[in-house]
Amino acid sequence: MLLVIDAGNTNLVFALYGGGQEPLGSWRIRTDSARSRDEYASWLLPLFSQFGKQLTDVSDVIVSSVVPDANHHLRGFARQYIEVEPRFVDYDMVRRVGLEVNVDFPREVGADRLVNSVAVISEYRYPAIVIDFGTATTFDAIDASGSYVGGAICPGINLSLKALHQGAAMLPRISIQRTERAIGRRTIEAMQSGVFWGYAGLIEGMVSRMSSELGGNPFVIATGGLAPVFEGEVASIGAIDRNLTIKGLYHIYQRCK
Repeated sequence: MLLVIDAGNTNLVFALYGGGQEPLGSWRIRTDSARSRDEYASWLLPLFSQFGKQLTDVSDVIVSSVVPDANHHLRGFARQYIEVEPRFVDYDMVRRVGLEVNVDFPREVGADRLVNSVAVISEYRYPAIVIDFGTATTFDAIDASGSYVGGAICPGINLSLKALHQGAAMLPRISIQRTERAIGRRTIEAMQSGVFWGYAGLIEGMVSRMSSELGGNPFVIATGGLAPVFEGEVASIGAIDRNLTIKGLYHIYQRCK
């Protein structure tokens, strides 16, 4: 059995594979760099038991992490409770599985962006653009040859909302929500419009510019927790796949066995 772990700045996602291409189950927990190996074990044990499994039934662990401070406890959890040495995805690993990374400093590219690119070339067509709605909103480009060629990094939606609330004394904390009108008639409605339609415009603008640089007709895949918010509202998005990173980790593991 395989345990894949996607350690992002906001959440960690764990998915358990039992031999098939679809996970038996997947679970999300808020990222806390100080969370101990024992806490991971006590949280996962009852979740595994739903499938009649124990932690020691896992034979391999593969991790995509953009949170270096969490890696120590994740490694300790795998060593102590699963009794395996976890594999952390890096530039060298994705090169071994066939992903070319054609940027100036390839080792600077976040593991999640590389893993997403592997998922795209494994399950979708390319050229392609991946939009990941995480703590940051990232745009990543895969060219017609299946090579990762760079992208763009923008403030994430929730990060922008938090900054708006903290930086302007009169503005309340809100969550993102689609509005019927771009012109808000109340403060909250104006904020919701600015965030929702502002990000919709950001997406369309970035996709248009990146498409012209990539050439062809790139396929656009959106992932991340807030991706469904824009489903049906941004015409350029061709697919929404919240499990893209998990799928990429699975494909990397299969090719590295």
